[in-house]
Amino acid sequence: MSRLPVVLALLAATLCSAPCSAQSRSQLGPLCTTETTPADQMVDACTKIIALKVFKGGQLATVYFWRAVGWNKKGDYAKVIADTTEAIRLQPSQVVYNLRGSAYFDKGDYDIAIADFDDALRLGPPSGIIFHNRGNAWRGKGDYAKAIADYDMAIKADPRSAFSFQNRGISKEALGDLDGALADLNQAIRIDPTLPQPLIQRTAIWRARGDLDRAIADGTEAIRLAKDKPPANIMTPPNSVLISGYTHRALAYEAKGDYAHAREDYNASLAITASDAGSKAVQATAKVRLSLVTDAAAPMPRDAPPPATQPAAAPASQQTGAAPALSPAPSPAPAVRGSRMALVIGNGAYAHVKALPNPPNDARAVAKSLRDIGFTVSDGVDLDRAAMQKMTRDFLREATRAQVALVYYAGHGVQIDGRNYLIPVDVALKPGTSMTEAMIDMDTIMAGLDDQVRTNILIFDACRNNPMAQQVASAGSSRGIEGASGLAAPSSLGSGATLGAGTLIAFATAPGQVALDGEGANSPFSAALSRHLGTPGLEVQQMLTRVRAEVVSATKNKQVPWSNSSLLGEVYLAEK
Repeated sequence: MSRLPVVLALLAATLCSAPCSAQSRSQLGPLCTTETTPADQMVDACTKIIALKVFKGGQLATVYFWRAVGWNKKGDYAKVIADTTEAIRLQPSQVVYNLRGSAYFDKGDYDIAIADFDDALRLGPPSGIIFHNRGNAWRGKGDYAKAIADYDMAIKADPRSAFSFQNRGISKEALGDLDGALADLNQAIRIDPTLPQPLIQRTAIWRARGDLDRAIADGTEAIRLAKDKPPANIMTPPNSVLISGYTHRALAYEAKGDYAHAREDYNASLAITASDAGSKAVQATAKVRLSLVTDAAAPMPRDAPPPATQPAAAPASQQTGAAPALSPAPSPAPAVRGSRMALVIGNGAYAHVKALPNPPNDARAVAKSLRDIGFTVSDGVDLDRAAMQKMTRDFLREATRAQVALVYYAGHGVQIDGRNYLIPVDVALKPGTSMTEAMIDMDTIMAGLDDQVRTNILIFDACRNNPMAQQVASAGSSRGIEGASGLAAPSSLGSGATLGAGTLIAFATAPGQVALDGEGANSPFSAALSRHLGTPGLEVQQMLTRVRAEVVSATKNKQVPWSNSSLLGEVYLAEK
């Protein structure tokens, strides 16, 4: 979300001397190298110039750069990377590294993006735009301190950079500094009242504070602005603003109990073509939430109760007419804010694959430990597909009102084409295109919980194995179906992993390894987990460290639990 530096003194003079029969020499150059040229015309003109084969070195690098700009407008990041790579080969430059880094960012390849931005800064001079873009990549990785440091540099270079204030506010929000986030977002709106993005981000703060009407108002204004004047900034992925605006407003409608308007907004979000990784993650959430609000009867719309404490007053907004004015009145706290909910499932009585004796015991032990520390628990054992799907969907629907949502599953799991699936007890694992439809997609659960105003903890005592293996019904002491390898590491935790309170996902064993069912009444992992869940004052990641040590010792290094966290502060399941 930054403006690309305009490259001056390009190919106009040289093009006049080049032969070209299909189009006049005076048209090709400006069409290729003017930032406002429509994407298709820009790509076409630059392609024709390249086909002339009369340019070399820096001039040819410039043409590849501008064709990459055209691809970037179209959201074709693979072609952006290909053309900028060729431009760098011909003549490295700061602007080309910046564009390629931005394309890697939009693809979700944050480490490569940071490397490109580092190279751009090394080529100098210092650039607020590149600091801003590198800040975005740090934010994508969940390193908010480094992101804020880069946004500080960007703002120092350009105090009128609305996007830098906006994204610094998002980073502050992720670290729990809602007042600092609100101040930065308000400043972004004051600098440029026509930008919809700061309003969209402000909706999340209002939802976190329970002020749903204000969230809906900001979302509505953002959508109007995005429709009236689509973002012209070529570094803003196509359609990303509207996708985000509709989904954020839908979450506010859903939290208020207005399912009809929520469905309309989720449908609107999904009807738009997404090009970048962030927008695709947002749409994954919209798809799950749409399904949930479509199946459910709408609750009575609720109004949030008055707050127990008075939050800091929000600074007044300039009366621009483009954004809803802020009043100094405190925002109400959300209804049921602070509630903690858990879904606990243990499947062992499998009809078509190896039965497991311990998952029901594990689920009961974990459910008891969670209830003892104040969680509201929905639990079930030996669930068939219909029951497991209903319980999961009911939980996801209710979790919109929770501050902490925890999911625990024990039983069989499989990994197919990089996605993890949890196995109901009645599923027959047979080859076929509809096989995965009979299972519960773990990514769907994660997408359904993806919301920056909630802490999510997902714990899986399960294995990934090839369901087509001949050993599918073989006996053994592990929770693997084939007995070969474990659940895959998730390729992404979704947007919720980089926003809000964050997400922690834990597996009973490392990626590619198996989880043992155990010789006693419980698996080694779940036995240790249920013992440590209720330890007062034990931070959740410290708890998992203790669980890991116990499991490694009990299994003689055969099983090493694994976790991936984007939690942004200390989370205590049992009170200090």
